[in-house]
Amino acid sequence: MASLSKQAALALSPSAVAMPEAAHFELPEKVLQFGTGVLLRGLPDYLIDKANRQGVFNGRVVVVKSTDGGDATAFDRQDGLYTLSIRGIADGQTVEENVVCSAISRVLSAKSQWAEVLRVAQSPELQVVISNTTEVGIQLVSESIQQAPPVSFPGKLLAVLFARWQAFGGAQDKGLVIVPTELIPGNGTKLESIVLELAHLNGLDADFIEWLESANHFCNSLVDRIVPGRPDAATQAALEVELGYSDDLLTMSEAYLLWAIEGDAHVKSVLSFEQVDAGVIVQPNIDLFRELKLRLLNGTHTLSCGLAFLSGFDTVRAAMDDAAMAGFIQNLMLADLLPGIPYAVDEKVGQRFGMQVLDRFRNPYIEHRWLGITLNYTMKIQMRNVPTLLHYYQKLSVAPDYVALGFAAYLLFMRGTQQHDQIWYGEANGQAYPIQDEKAGYFAELWQQQGPAELTATVLRNKTLWGHDLAQLPGFAARVEKYLHQLLQDGAAATLASYFTHKVSLAS
Repeated sequence: MASLSKQAALALSPSAVAMPEAAHFELPEKVLQFGTGVLLRGLPDYLIDKANRQGVFNGRVVVVKSTDGGDATAFDRQDGLYTLSIRGIADGQTVEENVVCSAISRVLSAKSQWAEVLRVAQSPELQVVISNTTEVGIQLVSESIQQAPPVSFPGKLLAVLFARWQAFGGAQDKGLVIVPTELIPGNGTKLESIVLELAHLNGLDADFIEWLESANHFCNSLVDRIVPGRPDAATQAALEVELGYSDDLLTMSEAYLLWAIEGDAHVKSVLSFEQVDAGVIVQPNIDLFRELKLRLLNGTHTLSCGLAFLSGFDTVRAAMDDAAMAGFIQNLMLADLLPGIPYAVDEKVGQRFGMQVLDRFRNPYIEHRWLGITLNYTMKIQMRNVPTLLHYYQKLSVAPDYVALGFAAYLLFMRGTQQHDQIWYGEANGQAYPIQDEKAGYFAELWQQQGPAELTATVLRNKTLWGHDLAQLPGFAARVEKYLHQLLQDGAAATLASYFTHKVSLAS
């Protein structure tokens, strides 16, 4: 079987995959990308390739890898090509798509090819810098940018910008649009502040620092796409038979994508690939998308995980195949969490986002385990759900029923009954499970000393946990206590089943 390469891509024409055209390999290098990870391949690089196919962006990506070896050799062997296999659910329909992405022109090693990286920095065609260096990557390291290369990503970026300033004599139109995708709030703002501080530490020219601030655009961004990367050996082998070639960089991705970028009209014009996919948004404020993701996707996961796990569902997909559990998840998200988002949200926008989340939860190609979602359960509720709960009360002044059941299941999940190697374990459906939460000991002690009613009141009143006295919310403690009693008496699965039976009987 042939290996994927430029020659193979131009010679093969399999119906199962979209191949690049010869003209795509001649496009100028407009993007400098720090990182070779699967998220970058599955989101920015894919979108640039998609735009190139439509004659919109018309540029390729030079990738900077921090070390030698690894995937860089695979990129060299395959002429920068890789197959993205997109699998998932979109608008209720199954998506199965394969595309050979040709956006990457070459991969350079910062360790051994730093001089070449700086030559790219001096290219008149360069317009954009993209990064994904992990959250730890955006940190201040006091270092000289004259090193070849600097150790930190901000140091490397500052060296690139300084070389560009020198090459073009400080021309205002030679600044870059810089879009970090690291998963930290205000990633662009934080990166800019570190780069500026490092410029001062290096004693760089005041005119350069002025250019750094005025000619370049550091954009906050939010990325959301599950990109598992290389599949298991059996799936890889089956895909390669279908595709007709072998690919050492074959990458799996879900169908959904979101890349929200904070920027003005200039940023929007430079990042013209926004035009080719509704999942890319460039606008002056992206807080809405951060709130939707945090409150609807993450918040729903958090308030569903205990109930789903205790009901016997191991994965999110399995839960979505059950009518009662899927009904709980959908109603929790759209009836209780959406109205409580502490941010102005157009109802149609929120509903649309929620339906996309439900499609993602149903994705048969991604295994997302509920027990993994329970990690740091208490902290997640405090961050993701408490602000939503408080805002819900401000708007509606009633107890959100689905939130109350989810919270009661959380209390039951946190009932540690035995401890081994400093880890508390609970028990569900005859099996022990780990409680991976720093408050596990606190809850184990409460469960030993208090009954459901007292325990509910004690936990809700704990301002250290929540920052608020949640027992003061009218009707909420009573509703949580009622569901906790039912969970203890009937079990999670029966409670869930009777919950919807009761609602149907009330409606009729």
